[in-house]
Amino acid sequence: MAPPLALDIDGTLTTPTHQIDPRVFEQLPDWPAPVVIATGKSFPYPIALCHFLGIPERVIAENGGVVCVDDQLSFQGDRSTAEAAIDRFETKGGDLGWGEADTTNRWRETEIAASLDADEELLRSVADEFGLEVVDTGYAYHLKTPGVEKGDGLRAVTEQLDLDPSEFVAIGDSINDVSMFGVAGESYAVANADDRALAAADTVTEASYFDGTLSVLESLVADDY
Repeated sequence: MAPPLALDIDGTLTTPTHQIDPRVFEQLPDWPAPVVIATGKSFPYPIALCHFLGIPERVIAENGGVVCVDDQLSFQGDRSTAEAAIDRFETKGGDLGWGEADTTNRWRETEIAASLDADEELLRSVADEFGLEVVDTGYAYHLKTPGVEKGDGLRAVTEQLDLDPSEFVAIGDSINDVSMFGVAGESYAVANADDRALAAADTVTEASYFDGTLSVLESLVADDY
């Protein structure tokens, strides 16, 4: 039987130009086991993806800060402290780099993200002042509460679904997927993954981006028959 999945979005379900690969819409709606979308993006993004895929809203967002399972919603992390840190960062001349509308953070519940063009040294210095950590996912700098991870989110999801984390196959590409790899029973890093994800995964795919993810999905289906 095909296993349940925990899937990152950026770099994993996307093309090299950061678009959702259209083949995602062919593969995931009919997957015969639970699918969890696990991302560093703010909560509305994975919820919207589930909606357009037509799959249940089973989501780990904001690097584990938000968990939603079949209408059960929980939060970890302290956005208010992150906001105070960003106020200090901006007072010292820092810029998050998203423009005035800042749609990256507008709906973020538990952390704040800065563009990779932001002043990393200053951001990390301010984070230390406020007891926060900065995670570079390769797509943004995430200013977050220490100890809030995707792996913890996966444990929370599996408890809600009455499944064992070891039943899950996790696929990702970044440092924020490492904790999820440690919780899932089987883990894959796509070939474009960063060094930390490559080292943590049980298997590294030959192909990159969704080509790599698709190769895993196809092999899991083949093993099922």
